Amino acid sequence: MSARRLGYWVGAVTLGAALAGCSEESAKTTGSAPPPTASKRGEELFRERCAPCHPDGGNRINPKKTLHARVLADNGIKSAGDIVRVMRKPGPGMTSFDPAAIPDRDATLIAEYVLATFK
Repeated sequence: MSARRLGYWVGAVTLGAALAGCSEESAKTTGSAPPPTASKRGEELFRERCAPCHPDGGNRINPKKTLHARVLADNGIKSAGDIVRVMRKPGPGMTSFDPAAIPDRDATLIAEYVLATFK
């Protein structure tokens, strides 16, 4: 392989790697992540554990604090982890769900369901 052709391939591979890293790094710095998905299990858990107080993403106890994205964001809740944190240590009027009541994996499925469903 000639030096010129080798230089071309090295440049192409370097550019490809830089672009791939750039988009990945861009996602990290902008905080963009793939949108959460609503799994069937997350929906089942939500209906069983949350829907009695949060029908259709509402809030029977405090109607101003629904599960809709804008209201959640206004209250500093923007991720599945934030929702799980509130499930574990909620404010007044909400039942606390410790890991014995709702294991972490199930709590995350519920949180992802909420974020994907109540936009």
